[in-house]
Amino acid sequence: MPKIKVLHIVKSLGRGGAEMLLQEVLQEHDLNVFEFHFIYFLPWKNQMVAGIEANGGIVKIFPATNNIRIITQVPKIIDYIKKHEIKLVHCHLPWAGFAGRLIYKLHNVPVMYTEHNIQDRYHFITKFLNKITFNWQTKVIAVSNDVADSIQKSIHPKIPVQIILNGVNTQTFVRNASDRMEKRNELGLKEDDIFIGVIAVFRFQKRLKEWIELFKSIREKHPNVKGCIVGDGILKDEIMAHLKDMGMENDIIFPGLQPNVKPWISAFDIFMMTSSFEGLPIALLEAMSMECAIVSTDAGGIKEVIRSGVDGFTSPIAEWNQLENHLEYLIKDKSALQKYSSQSRLRVQESFSLKKMVKETEAAYYEILKN
Repeated sequence: MPKIKVLHIVKSLGRGGAEMLLQEVLQEHDLNVFEFHFIYFLPWKNQMVAGIEANGGIVKIFPATNNIRIITQVPKIIDYIKKHEIKLVHCHLPWAGFAGRLIYKLHNVPVMYTEHNIQDRYHFITKFLNKITFNWQTKVIAVSNDVADSIQKSIHPKIPVQIILNGVNTQTFVRNASDRMEKRNELGLKEDDIFIGVIAVFRFQKRLKEWIELFKSIREKHPNVKGCIVGDGILKDEIMAHLKDMGMENDIIFPGLQPNVKPWISAFDIFMMTSSFEGLPIALLEAMSMECAIVSTDAGGIKEVIRSGVDGFTSPIAEWNQLENHLEYLIKDKSALQKYSSQSRLRVQESFSLKKMVKETEAAYYEILKN
């Protein structure tokens, strides 16, 4: 029986959460039934390509230097779909989504779109284009209830919107004691030092300046605390200048983009996020799976993952500075730190496994293809 060929379209295959998830899900999909193709557009954001190919994906780039050029690639994508007998197109993030909707209009292949963010946080042009084109597709997947609510309120879609919560591979993202010791020794951390970290793209919504300010405040009370921000992005220069202004150059490590974040997460004790908005962040789920205690704002889907006081601790977005109280509690009480580290992993195992997400996604594929 021939395989069902699915084409994922995404703007880039850099180290963003949605892009990293595309690599991870291939390990759970039934590749005896499905064949997955990937098209992306930004040549300089290709960090996930090798991993996707190693996991059985077929990757093709149609180079485009800006959003408008992405849309001009639609005829080439349609030719690719015809040549490879693609049965279903699955798009991620707005501009890939716009391309997919034109493909649906011109070629009438089923198109599914995964929405990773709430509508209010998009640029007004993106919001406008989303609204007028949203029904030019077969089905939409929202990664959290918060995202689904924003679609209903802003767009009032006529097509189905299904919630499939993001997941994490709990068999792959496991704390490694050897990695932890090696990384902490490399960084000169002592056994009783508390290592607070985050994995983030340097964008305004991550509020990394506030992260630094929060860390500085807790560091002044607890000299055994060390910080780490893994990632890179367009705000790097601005954030590094703020780091210097805060006098935190020697206390917060910036290792840049890391092809393998697992040794870093293994070394963390606490994973802290100060975001002003989120969909359902993959890095959070990975940190939870690797037994980091969580301290975060309740942005977007985070409040659907963390039941504050049960699985970790959250504070309202506008009260991000209150996260210091939660840090204080975990730093002072080692038994509490251990308890919430264990609760993190238990939470994702029960409700946010990659296996569950892939099973629901494949069911959505079958449903679309049978109609």
